Amino acid sequence: MTNFDIPIEFQQLVKSEQAYYYRIIPVGKQQQTVLLKTDAPDIISLQNELGILLSFQVELETDSTENINRYLSTNYRKTNNNSVSEIHYTADFLEKIVLNAKEIGSSDIHFEPYEKNARVRFRLDGKLKEQFHISVEEYPVIVNKIKIRAQLDISEKRLPQDGRITMVTDYQDFDVRVSVLPTLHGEKVVLRILSKDTSHIDINSLGFTEKELTAYLENIKRPNGIVLISGPTGSGKTTTLYATLKKLNVPNTNILTVEDPIEYTLEGINQVQLKENIGLDFATTLRTFLRQDPDIIMVGEIRDVNTANMAIRAALTGHLVLSTIHTNSAWATVSRLIDMGIPAFLIASTLNISVAQRLVRKLCNTCKKEEIISSAVFPSGFDIPNNLQFHHIAIGCEQCYHTGYSGRKAIYEILPIGSELSNLIKNNQLDINEYLEENNIFTLKRNALLLIKEGITSVDEVFSLLL
Repeated sequence: MTNFDIPIEFQQLVKSEQAYYYRIIPVGKQQQTVLLKTDAPDIISLQNELGILLSFQVELETDSTENINRYLSTNYRKTNNNSVSEIHYTADFLEKIVLNAKEIGSSDIHFEPYEKNARVRFRLDGKLKEQFHISVEEYPVIVNKIKIRAQLDISEKRLPQDGRITMVTDYQDFDVRVSVLPTLHGEKVVLRILSKDTSHIDINSLGFTEKELTAYLENIKRPNGIVLISGPTGSGKTTTLYATLKKLNVPNTNILTVEDPIEYTLEGINQVQLKENIGLDFATTLRTFLRQDPDIIMVGEIRDVNTANMAIRAALTGHLVLSTIHTNSAWATVSRLIDMGIPAFLIASTLNISVAQRLVRKLCNTCKKEEIISSAVFPSGFDIPNNLQFHHIAIGCEQCYHTGYSGRKAIYEILPIGSELSNLIKNNQLDINEYLEENNIFTLKRNALLLIKEGITSVDEVFSLLL
Protein backbone atom coordinates (compact mmCIF):
# COMPACT_ATOMS: atom_id res chain seq x y z
CA MET A 1 0.00 0.00 0.00
CA THR A 2 1.35 3.42 -0.98
CA ASN A 3 2.27 5.73 1.88
CA PHE A 4 0.97 9.19 0.96
CA ASP A 5 2.54 11.01 3.91
CA ILE A 6 5.58 13.08 2.93
CA PRO A 7 8.20 14.35 5.42
CA ILE A 8 7.57 17.81 6.82
CA GLU A 9 10.88 19.12 5.40
CA PHE A 10 9.60 18.27 1.90
CA GLN A 11 6.16 19.77 2.58
CA GLN A 12 7.73 23.11 3.44
CA LEU A 13 9.48 23.36 0.07
CA VAL A 14 6.15 24.11 -1.62
CA LYS A 15 3.37 26.35 -0.34
CA SER A 16 -0.12 24.90 -0.03
CA GLU A 17 -1.58 27.15 -2.73
CA GLN A 18 1.34 26.29 -5.08
CA ALA A 19 0.82 22.57 -4.54
CA TYR A 20 -2.87 22.78 -5.41
CA TYR A 21 -2.49 25.26 -8.28
CA TYR A 22 0.32 23.42 -10.07
CA ARG A 23 -0.64 19.95 -8.70
CA ILE A 24 2.89 19.23 -7.55
CA ILE A 25 4.09 17.09 -4.64
CA PRO A 26 7.70 17.26 -3.34
CA VAL A 27 8.77 13.67 -2.61
CA GLY A 28 12.58 13.74 -2.63
CA LYS A 29 15.71 15.88 -2.81
CA GLN A 30 19.21 15.34 -4.21
CA GLN A 31 21.64 18.18 -3.54
CA GLN A 32 19.94 21.28 -5.05
CA THR A 33 17.34 19.37 -7.08
CA VAL A 34 13.87 18.57 -5.72
CA LEU A 35 11.85 15.67 -7.13
CA LEU A 36 8.20 16.62 -7.70
CA LYS A 37 5.32 14.35 -8.61
CA THR A 38 2.55 15.73 -10.82
CA ASP A 39 -0.32 14.71 -13.08
CA ALA A 40 0.09 17.76 -15.36
CA PRO A 41 -0.16 16.85 -19.08
CA ASP A 42 2.58 19.27 -20.24
CA ILE A 43 5.60 18.49 -18.05
CA ILE A 44 8.07 20.58 -20.09
CA SER A 45 6.06 23.82 -19.78
CA LEU A 46 5.43 23.18 -16.10
CA GLN A 47 9.13 22.54 -15.43
CA ASN A 48 10.08 25.84 -17.14
CA GLU A 49 7.51 27.79 -15.10
CA LEU A 50 8.52 26.17 -11.82
CA GLY A 51 12.18 26.87 -12.60
CA ILE A 52 11.36 30.59 -12.56
CA LEU A 53 8.91 30.44 -9.62
CA LEU A 54 10.82 28.27 -7.17
CA SER A 55 14.23 28.90 -5.62
CA PHE A 56 15.58 25.44 -6.48
CA GLN A 57 15.95 23.15 -9.46
CA VAL A 58 13.12 20.71 -10.06
CA GLU A 59 12.74 17.29 -11.59
CA LEU A 60 9.22 16.19 -12.47
CA GLU A 61 7.81 12.68 -12.32
CA THR A 62 4.34 11.73 -13.57
CA ASP A 63 1.82 10.08 -11.27
CA SER A 64 -1.88 9.30 -11.51
CA THR A 65 -4.53 11.93 -10.82
CA GLU A 66 -5.94 9.73 -8.05
CA ASN A 67 -2.56 9.55 -6.30
CA ILE A 68 -1.89 13.30 -6.66
CA ASN A 69 -5.28 14.07 -5.14
CA ARG A 70 -4.46 11.75 -2.23
CA TYR A 71 -1.04 13.37 -1.73
CA LEU A 72 -2.57 16.86 -1.75
CA SER A 73 -5.38 16.16 0.70
CA THR A 74 -3.11 14.21 3.05
CA ASN A 75 -0.31 16.76 3.26
CA TYR A 76 -1.78 20.18 2.47
CA ARG A 77 -4.87 21.98 3.68
CA LYS A 78 -6.73 24.38 1.43
CA THR A 79 -7.11 27.85 2.92
CA ASN A 80 -8.91 30.98 1.81
CA ASN A 81 -5.90 33.20 2.38
CA ASN A 82 -2.35 33.15 1.10
CA SER A 83 -0.78 31.85 4.31
CA VAL A 84 2.92 31.04 4.13
CA SER A 85 3.50 27.35 4.76
CA GLU A 86 7.11 27.59 5.97
CA ILE A 87 8.40 29.37 9.02
CA HIS A 88 11.43 31.62 8.97
CA TYR A 89 11.77 34.70 11.08
CA THR A 90 10.10 37.71 9.50
CA ALA A 91 8.48 40.77 11.01
CA ASP A 92 5.00 39.33 10.52
CA PHE A 93 5.66 35.60 10.96
CA LEU A 94 3.54 35.40 14.15
CA GLU A 95 0.49 36.94 12.48
CA LYS A 96 0.84 34.56 9.52
CA ILE A 97 1.03 31.38 11.57
CA VAL A 98 -1.79 32.37 13.97
CA LEU A 99 -4.09 33.40 11.13
CA ASN A 100 -3.22 30.20 9.26
CA ALA A 101 -4.12 28.16 12.37
CA LYS A 102 -7.37 30.06 12.88
CA GLU A 103 -8.30 29.66 9.21
CA ILE A 104 -8.17 25.86 9.36
CA GLY A 105 -9.94 25.66 12.73
CA SER A 106 -7.01 25.00 15.07
CA SER A 107 -7.49 25.71 18.78
CA ASP A 108 -3.84 25.53 19.92
CA ILE A 109 -0.39 26.05 18.39
CA HIS A 110 2.58 24.20 19.93
CA PHE A 111 6.18 25.40 19.42
CA GLU A 112 8.48 22.60 20.58
CA PRO A 113 12.32 22.65 20.65
CA TYR A 114 14.47 19.53 20.35
CA GLU A 115 18.20 18.87 20.00
CA LYS A 116 18.51 19.19 16.20
CA ASN A 117 15.39 21.08 15.18
CA ALA A 118 12.11 22.50 16.42
CA ARG A 119 8.60 21.75 15.27
CA VAL A 120 5.20 23.43 15.22
CA ARG A 121 2.02 21.42 15.73
CA PHE A 122 -1.61 22.50 15.41
CA ARG A 123 -4.45 20.96 17.40
CA LEU A 124 -7.24 20.12 14.97
CA ASP A 125 -10.47 18.44 16.12
CA GLY A 126 -8.77 17.62 19.41
CA LYS A 127 -5.70 15.92 17.87
CA LEU A 128 -2.21 17.37 17.33
CA LYS A 129 -0.83 17.42 13.78
CA GLU A 130 2.70 18.45 12.84
CA GLN A 131 2.70 21.43 10.47
CA PHE A 132 6.17 22.99 10.27
CA HIS A 133 9.83 22.67 11.18
CA ILE A 134 12.01 25.52 12.44
CA SER A 135 15.81 25.55 12.51
CA VAL A 136 17.40 25.56 15.97
CA GLU A 137 19.20 28.80 15.05
CA GLU A 138 15.95 30.66 14.36
CA TYR A 139 13.88 29.13 17.17
CA PRO A 140 15.09 31.44 20.02
CA VAL A 141 14.39 34.50 17.84
CA ILE A 142 10.84 33.31 17.24
CA VAL A 143 10.29 32.61 20.95
CA ASN A 144 11.55 36.09 21.86
CA LYS A 145 9.20 37.63 19.31
CA ILE A 146 6.26 35.83 20.94
CA LYS A 147 7.39 36.82 24.45
CA ILE A 148 7.75 40.48 23.47
CA ARG A 149 4.27 40.55 21.95
CA ALA A 150 2.86 38.88 25.11
CA GLN A 151 4.75 41.36 27.35
CA LEU A 152 6.82 38.62 28.98
CA ASP A 153 10.41 38.79 30.26
CA ILE A 154 12.73 37.68 27.43
CA SER A 155 15.69 37.41 29.83
CA GLU A 156 13.88 34.86 32.03
CA LYS A 157 14.37 31.39 30.54
CA ARG A 158 14.32 29.29 33.73
CA LEU A 159 10.73 29.79 34.91
CA PRO A 160 7.31 29.30 33.28
CA GLN A 161 5.55 32.45 32.11
CA ASP A 162 2.00 33.24 31.00
CA GLY A 163 0.81 36.13 28.87
CA ARG A 164 -1.70 37.30 26.31
CA ILE A 165 -1.54 38.75 22.79
CA THR A 166 -4.32 40.72 21.12
CA MET A 167 -4.40 40.15 17.36
CA VAL A 168 -6.11 42.85 15.28
CA THR A 169 -6.72 42.40 11.54
CA ASP A 170 -8.88 44.15 8.95
CA TYR A 171 -11.61 41.54 9.41
CA GLN A 172 -11.46 40.38 13.03
CA ASP A 173 -9.78 40.80 16.37
CA PHE A 174 -9.14 38.06 18.90
CA ASP A 175 -6.88 37.16 21.80
CA VAL A 176 -4.14 34.55 22.03
CA ARG A 177 -3.19 33.09 25.41
CA VAL A 178 0.55 32.39 25.68
CA SER A 179 2.15 29.77 27.94
CA VAL A 180 5.96 29.40 28.04
CA LEU A 181 7.57 26.33 29.67
CA PRO A 182 11.34 25.70 30.07
CA THR A 183 12.34 22.27 28.68
CA LEU A 184 15.59 20.37 28.12
CA HIS A 185 16.40 21.99 24.75
CA GLY A 186 14.74 25.39 25.17
CA GLU A 187 11.39 26.98 25.88
CA LYS A 188 8.20 25.26 24.70
CA VAL A 189 5.46 27.73 23.79
CA VAL A 190 1.75 26.99 23.48
CA LEU A 191 -0.62 29.54 21.97
CA ARG A 192 -4.35 29.12 22.69
CA ILE A 193 -6.57 30.98 20.21
CA LEU A 194 -9.43 32.68 22.04
CA SER A 195 -12.32 33.94 19.94
CA LYS A 196 -14.26 36.99 21.13
CA ASP A 197 -17.16 36.13 18.84
CA THR A 198 -19.99 34.41 20.73
CA SER A 199 -22.53 34.56 17.90
CA HIS A 200 -22.00 30.84 17.16
CA ILE A 201 -22.57 29.76 20.77
CA ASP A 202 -26.15 28.63 21.30
CA ILE A 203 -27.36 26.37 24.08
CA ASN A 204 -29.80 24.66 21.70
CA SER A 205 -27.00 23.48 19.39
CA LEU A 206 -24.47 22.22 21.95
CA GLY A 207 -25.45 18.54 21.71
CA PHE A 208 -28.04 18.07 24.47
CA THR A 209 -30.85 15.65 23.74
CA GLU A 210 -34.33 17.12 24.15
CA LYS A 211 -34.77 15.47 27.55
CA GLU A 212 -31.33 16.60 28.75
CA LEU A 213 -31.89 20.18 27.59
CA THR A 214 -35.23 20.38 29.40
CA ALA A 215 -33.67 19.15 32.66
CA TYR A 216 -30.71 21.52 32.29
CA LEU A 217 -32.84 24.61 31.55
CA GLU A 218 -35.11 23.89 34.51
CA ASN A 219 -32.16 23.87 36.89
CA ILE A 220 -30.28 26.91 35.56
CA LYS A 221 -33.45 28.98 35.90
CA ARG A 222 -33.66 28.34 39.63
CA PRO A 223 -32.88 31.51 41.66
CA ASN A 224 -30.13 29.94 43.75
CA GLY A 225 -27.93 26.87 44.03
CA ILE A 226 -24.90 25.48 42.20
CA VAL A 227 -24.60 24.18 38.64
CA LEU A 228 -21.39 22.19 38.10
CA ILE A 229 -19.99 21.03 34.75
CA SER A 230 -17.22 18.42 34.80
CA GLY A 231 -14.86 16.92 32.28
CA PRO A 232 -11.18 16.87 31.29
CA THR A 233 -9.34 19.78 29.68
CA GLY A 234 -10.63 20.45 26.18
CA SER A 235 -14.02 18.80 26.66
CA GLY A 236 -16.04 21.96 25.94
CA LYS A 237 -16.97 22.89 29.53
CA THR A 238 -16.28 26.59 29.02
CA THR A 239 -18.39 26.71 25.85
CA THR A 240 -21.30 25.18 27.76
CA LEU A 241 -20.87 27.78 30.51
CA TYR A 242 -20.86 30.68 28.04
CA ALA A 243 -23.93 29.31 26.25
CA THR A 244 -25.64 29.14 29.65
CA LEU A 245 -24.67 32.73 30.48
CA LYS A 246 -26.02 33.93 27.13
CA LYS A 247 -29.32 32.24 27.96
CA LEU A 248 -29.46 33.86 31.42
CA ASN A 249 -28.25 37.31 30.33
CA VAL A 250 -31.26 39.60 30.58
CA PRO A 251 -31.36 43.34 31.44
CA ASN A 252 -32.73 42.89 34.97
CA THR A 253 -30.03 40.41 36.05
CA ASN A 254 -26.57 41.22 37.47
CA ILE A 255 -24.09 38.57 36.28
CA LEU A 256 -20.48 38.48 37.51
CA THR A 257 -17.77 36.08 36.30
CA VAL A 258 -14.21 35.34 37.38
CA GLU A 259 -12.21 33.47 34.75
CA ASP A 260 -8.71 32.31 33.86
CA PRO A 261 -8.56 33.29 31.07
CA ILE A 262 -11.54 35.25 29.75
CA GLU A 263 -12.13 33.28 26.56
CA TYR A 264 -15.12 35.21 25.22
CA THR A 265 -16.40 38.68 25.94
CA LEU A 266 -20.13 38.93 26.60
CA GLU A 267 -21.98 42.24 26.40
CA GLY A 268 -23.92 42.97 29.60
CA ILE A 269 -21.86 40.63 31.80
CA ASN A 270 -19.18 41.83 34.25
CA GLN A 271 -16.09 39.67 33.67
CA VAL A 272 -13.00 39.58 35.90
CA GLN A 273 -9.64 38.17 34.81
CA LEU A 274 -7.88 36.11 37.49
CA LYS A 275 -4.46 37.47 38.60
CA GLU A 276 -3.09 35.08 41.21
CA ASN A 277 0.35 36.73 41.24
CA ILE A 278 -1.18 39.77 42.97
CA GLY A 279 -3.58 37.79 45.17
CA LEU A 280 -6.65 38.02 42.93
CA ASP A 281 -7.64 34.37 43.11
CA PHE A 282 -11.04 32.67 42.80
CA ALA A 283 -11.83 32.68 46.52
CA THR A 284 -10.85 36.34 47.03
CA THR A 285 -12.83 37.49 44.00
CA LEU A 286 -15.87 35.46 45.07
CA ARG A 287 -15.75 37.10 48.49
CA THR A 288 -15.87 40.52 46.82
CA PHE A 289 -18.62 39.42 44.43
CA LEU A 290 -20.97 38.89 47.36
CA ARG A 291 -20.73 42.65 48.08
CA GLN A 292 -21.55 43.51 44.44
CA ASP A 293 -25.26 42.60 44.64
CA PRO A 294 -25.05 39.72 42.11
CA ASP A 295 -27.86 37.51 40.89
CA ILE A 296 -25.67 35.01 39.04
CA ILE A 297 -21.98 34.21 39.60
CA MET A 298 -19.78 32.21 37.27
CA VAL A 299 -16.51 30.80 38.60
CA GLY A 300 -14.13 29.49 35.93
CA GLU A 301 -13.11 26.45 37.95
CA ILE A 302 -13.41 25.05 41.49
CA ARG A 303 -9.79 24.09 42.18
CA ASP A 304 -9.56 24.02 45.97
CA VAL A 305 -11.55 23.91 49.17
CA ASN A 306 -11.51 27.71 49.64
CA THR A 307 -13.15 28.28 46.26
CA ALA A 308 -15.63 25.47 46.92
CA ASN A 309 -16.55 26.93 50.32
CA MET A 310 -17.11 30.39 48.82
CA ALA A 311 -19.29 28.91 46.06
CA ILE A 312 -21.37 27.06 48.69
CA ARG A 313 -21.69 30.26 50.72
CA ALA A 314 -22.82 32.22 47.67
CA ALA A 315 -25.44 29.57 46.85
CA LEU A 316 -26.72 29.52 50.45
CA THR A 317 -27.17 33.31 50.44
CA GLY A 318 -29.50 33.25 47.47
CA HIS A 319 -27.28 33.32 44.38
CA LEU A 320 -27.04 31.02 41.37
CA VAL A 321 -23.44 29.81 40.96
CA LEU A 322 -22.08 28.24 37.76
CA SER A 323 -18.69 26.55 37.67
CA THR A 324 -16.55 23.69 36.35
CA ILE A 325 -14.70 20.91 38.12
CA HIS A 326 -12.41 18.09 36.98
CA THR A 327 -14.13 14.73 37.50
CA ASN A 328 -14.88 11.72 35.31
CA SER A 329 -18.67 11.61 35.70
CA ALA A 330 -21.57 13.71 36.92
CA TRP A 331 -21.91 11.73 40.16
CA ALA A 332 -18.14 11.75 40.79
CA THR A 333 -18.47 15.52 41.32
CA VAL A 334 -20.17 14.79 44.64
CA SER A 335 -17.29 12.54 45.77
CA ARG A 336 -14.78 15.20 44.68
CA LEU A 337 -16.45 17.88 46.79
CA ILE A 338 -16.61 15.53 49.80
CA ASP A 339 -12.89 14.74 49.33
CA MET A 340 -12.21 18.49 49.38
CA GLY A 341 -13.77 18.61 52.83
CA ILE A 342 -17.21 20.04 52.00
CA PRO A 343 -19.85 18.59 54.38
CA ALA A 344 -22.29 16.27 52.61
CA PHE A 345 -25.38 18.11 53.95
CA LEU A 346 -24.15 21.38 52.37
CA ILE A 347 -23.63 19.67 49.00
CA ALA A 348 -27.09 18.10 49.20
CA SER A 349 -28.77 21.44 49.95
CA THR A 350 -26.96 23.58 47.35
CA LEU A 351 -26.14 21.42 44.30
CA ASN A 352 -28.90 21.85 41.67
CA ILE A 353 -27.49 19.78 38.86
CA SER A 354 -24.24 18.02 37.95
CA VAL A 355 -23.23 17.73 34.30
CA ALA A 356 -20.40 15.68 32.78
CA GLN A 357 -19.39 16.15 29.17
CA ARG A 358 -16.94 15.03 26.49
CA LEU A 359 -16.16 16.06 22.94
CA VAL A 360 -16.00 13.19 20.44
CA ARG A 361 -14.93 13.36 16.81
CA LYS A 362 -17.63 12.67 14.23
CA LEU A 363 -16.97 10.23 11.42
CA CYS A 364 -16.66 11.73 7.96
CA ASN A 365 -19.98 11.16 6.17
CA THR A 366 -18.21 10.89 2.83
CA CYS A 367 -15.97 7.91 3.58
CA LYS A 368 -17.15 6.12 6.75
CA LYS A 369 -17.74 2.41 6.28
CA GLU A 370 -20.18 0.07 8.01
CA GLU A 371 -18.96 -3.20 9.50
CA ILE A 372 -20.53 -6.04 11.44
CA ILE A 373 -19.91 -5.76 15.18
CA SER A 374 -16.95 -7.76 16.49
CA SER A 375 -16.27 -8.12 20.20
CA ALA A 376 -12.57 -7.62 19.44
CA VAL A 377 -13.04 -3.86 18.87
CA PHE A 378 -14.69 -3.33 22.27
CA PRO A 379 -12.99 -3.38 25.69
CA SER A 380 -12.48 -6.89 27.04
CA GLY A 381 -15.49 -8.12 29.00
CA PHE A 382 -17.74 -5.39 27.55
CA ASP A 383 -21.37 -6.43 27.28
CA ILE A 384 -22.45 -5.47 23.74
CA PRO A 385 -26.17 -4.56 23.56
CA ASN A 386 -28.33 -6.94 21.51
CA ASN A 387 -29.65 -4.10 19.32
CA LEU A 388 -26.12 -3.13 18.24
CA GLN A 389 -25.45 -5.22 15.13
CA PHE A 390 -23.24 -2.85 13.09
CA HIS A 391 -20.76 -0.05 13.67
CA HIS A 392 -18.93 2.40 11.40
CA ILE A 393 -15.17 2.77 11.05
CA ALA A 394 -12.97 5.67 9.91
CA ILE A 395 -11.52 5.32 6.40
CA GLY A 396 -10.22 8.72 5.26
CA CYS A 397 -10.74 10.79 2.11
CA GLU A 398 -10.02 14.22 0.66
CA GLN A 399 -12.96 15.78 2.49
CA CYS A 400 -11.56 14.87 5.93
CA TYR A 401 -7.85 15.14 5.03
CA HIS A 402 -7.61 11.34 5.35
CA THR A 403 -8.25 11.40 9.09
CA GLY A 404 -11.63 9.66 8.79
CA TYR A 405 -13.24 12.31 11.02
CA SER A 406 -14.81 15.71 10.40
CA GLY A 407 -15.92 17.97 13.25
CA ARG A 408 -16.79 17.14 16.86
CA LYS A 409 -19.91 16.66 18.95
CA ALA A 410 -20.49 17.10 22.67
CA ILE A 411 -22.10 14.30 24.66
CA TYR A 412 -23.50 14.89 28.13
CA GLU A 413 -24.42 13.15 31.35
CA ILE A 414 -27.12 15.20 33.08
CA LEU A 415 -27.85 14.48 36.74
CA PRO A 416 -30.44 16.75 38.45
CA ILE A 417 -30.08 16.58 42.21
CA GLY A 418 -33.65 15.98 43.42
CA SER A 419 -34.86 14.99 46.88
CA GLU A 420 -33.95 11.31 46.45
CA LEU A 421 -30.35 12.03 45.45
CA SER A 422 -30.07 14.70 48.16
CA ASN A 423 -30.95 12.06 50.77
CA LEU A 424 -28.37 9.66 49.29
CA ILE A 425 -25.71 12.38 49.53
CA LYS A 426 -26.62 13.24 53.13
CA ASN A 427 -26.42 9.55 54.07
CA ASN A 428 -23.11 9.18 52.17
CA GLN A 429 -24.59 6.47 49.91
CA LEU A 430 -22.55 7.03 46.75
CA ASP A 431 -23.61 3.97 44.71
CA ILE A 432 -26.42 5.20 42.42
CA ASN A 433 -26.35 2.68 39.55
CA GLU A 434 -29.82 1.46 40.48
CA TYR A 435 -31.12 5.04 40.59
CA LEU A 436 -29.70 5.76 37.10
CA GLU A 437 -31.41 2.68 35.67
CA GLU A 438 -34.77 3.37 37.33
CA ASN A 439 -34.84 6.99 36.15
CA ASN A 440 -33.53 6.20 32.63
CA ILE A 441 -30.66 8.67 32.96
CA PHE A 442 -28.25 8.43 30.06
CA THR A 443 -24.65 8.23 31.24
CA LEU A 444 -21.68 9.16 29.04
CA LYS A 445 -21.33 5.45 28.29
CA ARG A 446 -24.94 5.10 27.12
CA ASN A 447 -24.72 8.24 25.00
CA ALA A 448 -21.47 7.02 23.45
CA LEU A 449 -23.15 3.71 22.51
CA LEU A 450 -26.02 5.68 20.98
CA LEU A 451 -23.59 7.60 18.76
CA ILE A 452 -21.99 4.31 17.67
CA LYS A 453 -25.41 2.86 16.85
CA GLU A 454 -26.35 5.98 14.82
CA GLY A 455 -23.05 5.87 12.91
CA ILE A 456 -21.99 9.31 14.17
CA THR A 457 -18.72 8.16 15.73
CA SER A 458 -16.53 5.06 15.94
CA VAL A 459 -15.79 2.60 18.73
CA ASP A 460 -12.11 3.70 18.66
CA GLU A 461 -13.08 7.33 19.33
CA VAL A 462 -15.18 6.58 22.44
CA PHE A 463 -13.26 3.49 23.61
CA SER A 464 -12.25 5.10 26.94
CA LEU A 465 -15.90 5.91 27.74
CA LEU A 466 -16.87 2.26 27.34
CA LEU A 467 -14.41 0.94 29.93
